[in-house]
Amino acid sequence: MNSIRLRIVAVLVVFAITAILGYVSLPRLVDSGNAVLYFESSIISLMCIVVGCMIYADRNDWKRRLFAPEGDGTSDGFIRSYRSYRRRSVLFIVAMAVLALILAGVSVTLGQKLVTFAQVYQLICDHICGVTYDRTDPLFLADILVWDVNIPRAVATAVAGCSLAIGGAAMQSVIKNPLADPYTTGISSGAVLGVSVCMVLGITVQAVGGYGLVFNAFLFSLIPAFLMIFIARISHGSVVTIILVGTAISYIFSSVTTILMLLADETTMDSIFVWEVGSLNGMTWTNVPIMFVFTAVCSVILYLMSNKLNLLMMGDNDAKALGLNINNFRTVCLVLIALMTAAVISFTGIIGFLGLLCPHIVRMIVGSDSRLVIPSAAALGTVILFLADIVSRTAATKAMPVGVVMSFIGGPLFLLLVLKMRREVIG
Repeated sequence: MNSIRLRIVAVLVVFAITAILGYVSLPRLVDSGNAVLYFESSIISLMCIVVGCMIYADRNDWKRRLFAPEGDGTSDGFIRSYRSYRRRSVLFIVAMAVLALILAGVSVTLGQKLVTFAQVYQLICDHICGVTYDRTDPLFLADILVWDVNIPRAVATAVAGCSLAIGGAAMQSVIKNPLADPYTTGISSGAVLGVSVCMVLGITVQAVGGYGLVFNAFLFSLIPAFLMIFIARISHGSVVTIILVGTAISYIFSSVTTILMLLADETTMDSIFVWEVGSLNGMTWTNVPIMFVFTAVCSVILYLMSNKLNLLMMGDNDAKALGLNINNFRTVCLVLIALMTAAVISFTGIIGFLGLLCPHIVRMIVGSDSRLVIPSAAALGTVILFLADIVSRTAATKAMPVGVVMSFIGGPLFLLLVLKMRREVIG
């Protein structure tokens, strides 16, 4: 009991410091009087969610009675316990899906005053059913604005949240490191370097037309991932080698990007900066199919291989003893993670912390089984990214990049995660 109290106090202290920093700094950065109110409200809401998850994860007697029926150590007891986790996972996914639909409606209503939150869903249904409006009808402009501007952004938000969260969950299972996420492979630094090469040097593939910038980001984001896989295989390295190689490549690519930014003009440097912090602005229907196809295909394959991910989490020796070729399987997983992550950040830029935090929060609720973690992480990632997008568009007169909001959210939670790991190592 004392342990959970100390953890709650630590959470409150961290979020209090974050709230004070926002209260002091935001009025100097933006002119909106509502900026501080929105920021503090989001901090308080997030603090309540985190504290609730911590209390929920604490193994109290009421939780055991409710979710984990007593077992006698036999297979029947194990099956009952696993089914309780499955029920909990289904309830969690359904709750997150409903919350995501509500947040999607809120997101679509932002940036226009022609329709209310209650009218958005009706407007979308009418558009799908083929209903048209007269040009003099205010709903004519509302339909164009909602369907051609806000809906693509909402769909891209959902796809990006799923992709980054699933990538983080799979990466942590593959590398067996709780601090791993898709960017451990250097994918993010590669994407920014590709954008810098296109903007500063003008080097891209002309055959792709207007997608030259996106193609550069996608191609360069795959380079560090494949280099890391290649070096790890020829050196027969362990998971530690994979992390170290990915980190080294990330630093090299970041250094080259910095050199290119020194050669760029002010406008180009601002554009590169937006890619570095991540943004959902400018999403269109032409962007969505590429993101969706890569995310859907790679996610389905990773889910079908979730049993092998569970074996890999048991340890390399145990996985080998059960017939798993760990080197080939790890390579396949890293390629899938690289592809789905690159497809997203090629359009959105770097959105950090999502792949790091979602798997940990989900594991506190549904356990460590990858068959439950992957879909649950996808649902939670969608909700968190919707929340971050809404805050980024309402907390100031000028919309902030969503990556900045995710850093505000992820920074304190990452600190708490490090403190938790340190306590477990010492204890």
